[in-house]
Amino acid sequence: MAKLRQLLIYLALAALAITTGFMLRAQLMGGSPTVLSSEASQQGAKAILTANLPDIQGENQAISQWLGNVIVVNFWATWCTPCREEIPEFIAAQEKFREQGLVIVGIAIDQADKVKAYSEEFGINYPVLVGSFHTWALAEAAGNRQSALPYTVVINRSGEIVETYLGRVHLNKLEKVVIPLLKENPQAEQPKQAV
Repeated sequence: MAKLRQLLIYLALAALAITTGFMLRAQLMGGSPTVLSSEASQQGAKAILTANLPDIQGENQAISQWLGNVIVVNFWATWCTPCREEIPEFIAAQEKFREQGLVIVGIAIDQADKVKAYSEEFGINYPVLVGSFHTWALAEAAGNRQSALPYTVVINRSGEIVETYLGRVHLNKLEKVVIPLLKENPQAEQPKQAV
């Protein structure tokens, strides 16, 4: 009888662990928005926009060069399954909204040779930068407290973080945030100076 009780306890614990795992996976797969305070948002945007990272050709690129566009920064890795699942949708979004001022920037926290091979194989049509272990600090500054991948940050034309997502982001969810931002004109919002 004691062995049966022990077996039932183990089965209950296993079921609880599996259920918890599925719940966590569902949350991460849904691209859960992360709430940032105004100060944290400003610091995160500054950290990202002042970063210089090598692209897949080894040339340093300043992320600030894309300021004035709507920038979607996606932290990813070649070994990350949800990352690989969302990349085709990022490719489609870049193609669809490029002319309207969308720039997706992939920041891979991975080995440069693997990132280059993956980018070329799948025809990634947006800038791909390669970060080192220290690049985690950029994602953390932008609200990624779990240090998990994928992590996506949406920055408006004025250089402010407007949304962040932990986990896989589906195109329809991303479009709901990006399309209104593409229609904004930051110059129109600035007060005109007296002549």
